[in-house]
Amino acid sequence: MPALNHPRLHTETLANGLRVTLRHAPDLKRCAAALRVAAGSHDVPLAWPGLAHFLEHLLFLGTERFPAGQGLMAFVQGHGGQVNAQTCERTTDFFFELPPQALSGGLQRLSDMLAHPRMNPDDQRREREVLHAEFVAWSRDPTAQRQFSLFDGVSAAHPLRAFHAGNRYSLPLPQPEFQQALKDFHQRFYHTGQMTLSLVGPQSIDELKSMAQSFGAVLSPGEKVPQQPPVPLMESPTNSYQQAGEGRLDLLFAFEALPASSAEALAFLCHGLNAAKPGGLLATLRASGMADSLKATPLYRFAGQALLHIEFTLPAAAPAGIREQLLDWLGFFASGQDWSTLREEYAALLRRQQQSSAALPLARLDSEGLETGLSDLAVVALKEILLQSGAVDNFIGQWQLPSANPFLATEPQAPSAGLIRGQTSKHRGLRTFAQDRTRSRREHSPMHFSQALPDNTAEGAVYLRWRLDSAPHSNLQSALENRLQPLRDDARQAGVEFSLSTSGNEWLLKMTGLQEPMPVVLEHVLKELTKADIAASQVTATSTPLMPIRQLLKALPEHCLEHTTVSDDWQQLWANARWDGLATGLSARTQTAMGLALSRVPGRPDNQLTPLSSIRSQHLWHCIDTGSSEHALLLFCPTATRTIADEAAWRLIAHLCQTPFYQRLRVELQLGYAVFSGLRQVHGQTGLLFGVQSPSVAPVNLLGHVEQFLNELPEMIDGIDDLAFVAQRQALADQFISTALPVAEAAELLWQSKLAGHSSDFLILLTEAIARIDRSALLDAARRLNKADGGWRCLATSAVPNAPWQAAD
Repeated sequence: MPALNHPRLHTETLANGLRVTLRHAPDLKRCAAALRVAAGSHDVPLAWPGLAHFLEHLLFLGTERFPAGQGLMAFVQGHGGQVNAQTCERTTDFFFELPPQALSGGLQRLSDMLAHPRMNPDDQRREREVLHAEFVAWSRDPTAQRQFSLFDGVSAAHPLRAFHAGNRYSLPLPQPEFQQALKDFHQRFYHTGQMTLSLVGPQSIDELKSMAQSFGAVLSPGEKVPQQPPVPLMESPTNSYQQAGEGRLDLLFAFEALPASSAEALAFLCHGLNAAKPGGLLATLRASGMADSLKATPLYRFAGQALLHIEFTLPAAAPAGIREQLLDWLGFFASGQDWSTLREEYAALLRRQQQSSAALPLARLDSEGLETGLSDLAVVALKEILLQSGAVDNFIGQWQLPSANPFLATEPQAPSAGLIRGQTSKHRGLRTFAQDRTRSRREHSPMHFSQALPDNTAEGAVYLRWRLDSAPHSNLQSALENRLQPLRDDARQAGVEFSLSTSGNEWLLKMTGLQEPMPVVLEHVLKELTKADIAASQVTATSTPLMPIRQLLKALPEHCLEHTTVSDDWQQLWANARWDGLATGLSARTQTAMGLALSRVPGRPDNQLTPLSSIRSQHLWHCIDTGSSEHALLLFCPTATRTIADEAAWRLIAHLCQTPFYQRLRVELQLGYAVFSGLRQVHGQTGLLFGVQSPSVAPVNLLGHVEQFLNELPEMIDGIDDLAFVAQRQALADQFISTALPVAEAAELLWQSKLAGHSSDFLILLTEAIARIDRSALLDAARRLNKADGGWRCLATSAVPNAPWQAAD
């Protein structure tokens, strides 16, 4: 097995002016495209605030060649991918992720919508109302308003202080001057000279370049247009200001005339600031009771300007002096000269992140055009940033640079191919009788080492679940989050993501990413979990409230479990805990290394499945107080039975519904801006999930629209022609072929199938079941869905309506 691949980035400018970055990453299962247009909200004429954001929305509404039902969003969703766009101050980004065979089709649709937007008056009116709904929600969201208020200390003449989102009043569609401005903005900026296309995937550089050239050929050629530089960030000589609120302090630093590579320099500085290790700023502030957390983030950067935001959360009656401590730490940091040791580790963690990143994050990173690490040019920029920050010349604190990350000590090696005696590379992927006997023994263990995924890749996944007699007190989760955060940061830098979540009386530890560091990461995590000094009184929950629909999504898993008692006795919770787990994609070497860590798992091993609860034919309603004036509704419809055949049918219904549901409720009815549907699995239970958030339509009326859509589902299925039906079914089946699934997604599917009681060859059986679905079987599934054979569970921001709904709490 060769060493881990370090993909090289190929960059060039095509003859038509399109700048392209191409990354050949042979280990990726998917590919991605990220297009950056060098134009954003601050490039819009002052008379039409929101025009850039409005144009971004309009581009997704279809073209003559690819109408909305065949456009980029529908195409990506139909292939199980993800797509989005973002309008920023000086850039607009469009990005998507797809299976490799679909990349060309995605690029065709992206180039066509950028080059030939319809600008239909009716489309414009509908989309303006969607933007207005977003504006209303934004204006009512305290978090969004606080974020916007961070710019209050900036010069009133700077565009950061202006309104750019767009609403019903800033976008006067009937005025010819506005329509001309919309066309002029598109013509001025949406051409090759203003664009950078980043492609990432397992294809060769030549294949990616060919697709990039085809993409660019559709667009208007042009040369880069200089963007107007803004006025200075600050009106006064001072270059910093602060804002204080209940339990928080925001410090902001404005920089001017920064040299090249300032983005890399700011990222490196934030890395040092955010480190929570002993001797650092955060550790010192915590020890003195001055702050609970710290987060440093660049808020803005353009044309040599930058705005750095450092956010502190404060305990009650926190003493003053944070700013002085910060400037003292900056003085210490400035004394590091070239920061050679920290630079080496920083470059190592960036390389590790690239090795473990999925296609889409890599493409978006490439579109930024940042260096890997802190170059010599960035060192110059960093020294200028520290000079302008007001760092003291003679620091007095006993500061230290962050200690080495223990999980980054060595570069990960590729795992062995997992062959046993008598096998050659030709046999890889074929089980022997010896392997089957080994698998049989392991399947009786509470930790099931699944062979459903190849064990000769760099990635793997581990799931550990505990079932407790009582549900942990909510503050215990916060205490553990605080305790585990430093470990989580170190693990992430080493290419491993882990999370600890709680639902009712169940805890789930999930770990995905590079498998080489996993055993030592797991060992460190389990040590923290079994320490006896965790108590609910240690923390006070101060999390930022989520938007209503996200609050409902977060609450769904717990409401799908039976209610249980609550306890804050940490030792008692572990006393009768039972655990089981799943590991997949791990080489024999990693499995062996995992043995020591697994021997320290708290609780009693238990490979018995928890019986799944059923709400057959019931209509259960959970009223959730989100603390917002916005309305939101989630409808979760479990499968009628727990068979793989029903799961396959529900998945095909979800696949066929996704685009029409969005088109009906968001585009045609304009009910809200957060509209989605899809398949969701909760504790092994598979169901269709429909979600809507609206500023004005009550949940009971939102539910009525969802029910009407579902009632029309059989008619929609009947209306699909035979060729399209077969193509859609095959596109869905292809998404579950194990060789095409990213490890993290495949592991989640295998974990949910384990909870549902399915066998280890679930992925194969699911693919076969999808391929067998005919129109008659799908129509039968749609009828059972509408009859609520599997039950309906609704989470909403209002009280329970009339029968057949009944309050669940």
